[in-house]
Amino acid sequence: MIKEVLVVEGRSDVARIRASHIEADMITTDGFNLKPHTLDQIRCAYEKRGIIILTDPDRAGEQIRKYLTDRFPKAKHAFIPRKDAIANNDLGVEQASPEAIRLALEKTRCASYTPQTTFTMADLTAHHLNGSADAAQRRADIGAILGIGYGNAKQFLKRLNHYGVTRDEWNQALASVESEE
Repeated sequence: MIKEVLVVEGRSDVARIRASHIEADMITTDGFNLKPHTLDQIRCAYEKRGIIILTDPDRAGEQIRKYLTDRFPKAKHAFIPRKDAIANNDLGVEQASPEAIRLALEKTRCASYTPQTTFTMADLTAHHLNGSADAAQRRADIGAILGIGYGNAKQFLKRLNHYGVTRDEWNQALASVESEE
């Protein structure tokens, strides 16, 4: 059983997670329609057990994640890569395989109050994660390996520094992506 409470977008996400044989309590946001009583439930879970935010890897999911992160800064985050969350012409947690969901939860990260400045935009540019034709795909691939999800260059850099990614993890992820190319 996962100690923290999972915060997901909808009932289909809950059903998919349960079908993946993951024991966890969950709260649904019902999309971006966060009602006061839902926020109260999330706040209570956050204060007593902690929360893990697991939203869809799309624009709406990222907006919900940002909204919740602003209110619950010590929340943990789990990301399912876009490529692992697409099925039936739809994108979301409910489309992900049980393996993808379990892997995302294994790679859960917590944002840091004192963000590091380990990585700079020069790191992204030097490794073709910014300013190159395949930069978006490379960020998606490395984000999946590191468990920080996909983001544009600025957002990706922020996640690298806020989620405590180490240089060793970075180097291993780069090596893994480069060996596949």
